[in-house]
Amino acid sequence: MLFLALETSCDETAAAVFTGDREILSNVVASQTDLHAPFNGVVPEIASRAHLRNLLPVVDEAVRRAGVALADIGCVAVHNTPGLVGALLVGVSAAKMLATALGVPLIGVNHVAGHIYACRLAAGRDIFPCLGLVVSGGNTALFRCADPLSLVLLGGTRDDAAGEAFDKVSAILGLGFPGGPNVEREAKLGNPKAFAFPRAFSDDARLEFSFSGLKTAVLYACHGQNITKASPTPAGPKRADLAASFQAAVVDALTLKCKQALRQTKLPRLAVGGGVSANQCLRAALTAMCEKEGAELIIPPLNLCTDNAAMAALAVEKYARGEFADADLDAQPNFL
Repeated sequence: MLFLALETSCDETAAAVFTGDREILSNVVASQTDLHAPFNGVVPEIASRAHLRNLLPVVDEAVRRAGVALADIGCVAVHNTPGLVGALLVGVSAAKMLATALGVPLIGVNHVAGHIYACRLAAGRDIFPCLGLVVSGGNTALFRCADPLSLVLLGGTRDDAAGEAFDKVSAILGLGFPGGPNVEREAKLGNPKAFAFPRAFSDDARLEFSFSGLKTAVLYACHGQNITKASPTPAGPKRADLAASFQAAVVDALTLKCKQALRQTKLPRLAVGGGVSANQCLRAALTAMCEKEGAELIIPPLNLCTDNAAMAALAVEKYARGEFADADLDAQPNFL
C-alpha cells in the first residue's frame, strides 16, 4: 500500500511517498526562502504562486525517488489545515485532481497534528498518549494527545508564534530571513544574560505563551524609545548579546510551560514538532528538563522538524479508520 502526500501550507512545497507501514520512500521539499528573504517574512501571494509552479515537479521527483509509478499509488493525502488559505488551496486542488485521476481515496490531514506525528515516525513505535508541543512559525501550542488523531488543546500563544517572533527579531537585528537559524547562529557569539528580557506567564499556572512583548523589548533595547526608519542596526557584540538574550527568553518560556504541562497532565513523554524544534538550545533545555521530570523526550531529526510531506503519514491512521475525505474537501486556514 503506497501513499502520496502533499504539503503546501506555508512556504515549503513538498511531496512524499510512504507505505502503510510508515516507511518513508521519498520526502522532497522545494524551499521558497530566496523568494521571501527580501521581505523578511512569508508573503502569502508569492507563496501561492510558487506552489503553483513547483508542486507537480516536486510530485514527479518524489515518485521518481521512491522508485514507483503514479499508478502504484493507493491513496493521496494532503495537509488541508491550518495554514495560508491560498497556499493550502494549491495542495488541496492538486490532491483532489490526483486522487480522482488515479481512482484512489483522498485523505485530509491536519498539519499541526502531523508535526506531532513526525515524532511517531522518528521513534519508530507508538508514542501515545503524550504531551505534544508544536512550535513553528505559525503555531505555538501544547496538546494532550490521547492517540494520533485525538488532540486536546491545553494552551497556546496569545499573539505571535515563537517562529514568527524569531523572524521579526531577526529583521530588527538585520540578520535577514529565515529568522530561526540566523538568530541561533548570531546567538552563539553573545551572552544570553546580557539583557533581562521578559518571560511571559512565568508566574502563571496557565499553559499559555506570549512573545509580542518580548519582541518589543528587543526592539527598544536595540534602538531605544525614539525609533525611526533611519535607526541604525546594531552590530558586533551588542547584536550577538541581543540575539542570545532573546533566544534564551524564548527557550525558557517554552521549557517552563512544558514542565508545567507534564506535571499537570502526568503524561509520560513529551513530543515536540515544528521548525523551532530544530533550535539546539531548545533541544538541550528540553532534554535537561525531561531528565529531571522523569519524562521521555522525542524530537524528530531536522528534516522532519520543518514543514514536509512525510509527516502526513498520519494519513495511515486515518486510512485504517476509514476516515476518507469527500470531493468537497476544502482548505481550512484556522486550526480545528
